[in-house]
Amino acid sequence: MRHGKKVNHLSRTSSHRKAMLSNMACSLILHKRIKTTTAKAKALKVYVEPLITKSKNDTTASRRIVFSYLGDKNAVSELFREISQKVMDRPGGYTRIIKLPNRLGDNAEMCIIELVDYNELLLDAKKEEKKTTRRSRRGGSTKTKATETTEVKDKTDKTDKTDKVETKAVEEPETVVEPETTNETVVEESPVEEPVTDEPVVEETVEETVGEDVPPVETTEE
Repeated sequence: MRHGKKVNHLSRTSSHRKAMLSNMACSLILHKRIKTTTAKAKALKVYVEPLITKSKNDTTASRRIVFSYLGDKNAVSELFREISQKVMDRPGGYTRIIKLPNRLGDNAEMCIIELVDYNELLLDAKKEEKKTTRRSRRGGSTKTKATETTEVKDKTDKTDKTDKVETKAVEEPETVVEPETTNETVVEESPVEEPVTDEPVVEETVEETVGEDVPPVETTEE
């Protein structure tokens, strides 16, 4: 029965468990993210967060206390120089546990434990959400105000678009395509005027033909 069981022994002795948590804490401080089982991650969370809180007060005494738990100079210097400066404004909750699929073989629950302030993707997403959301103390009138503001914005956007279209139409001058001028001189042919004669042409031709073909009639006197 689980009466008064505050510490998960993790099927290890006290010395083995302390050494394992110390090594895992050093790896988390140096690499900012490690993959382990969920039970070990929960035990590590309780082990490492008080050390991060202790690192906010950079004194010789606090460094010696943290070194007694970690036993690694590089991890201690990393914790007091970089991590403490990034976590200074955060009042606890320095780590995050992200669940993963179970491990093949023994089907153990796996997870990733990481430092919260070093996950840049989630921090950028939170910043974008803060920019878009608005908060107000009044609960009932917030929805009506939000709807009114959105309607006003839509109207102003439509009017701005129409004004822009009109200004573009006014500013853009009409382009007139001029015909291409060539240096070649075009000579226009003037119609030839035929001389007009008063006498009919048909009659002359008939008279000429008659005079030529018909021989003269000889008159004999008796």
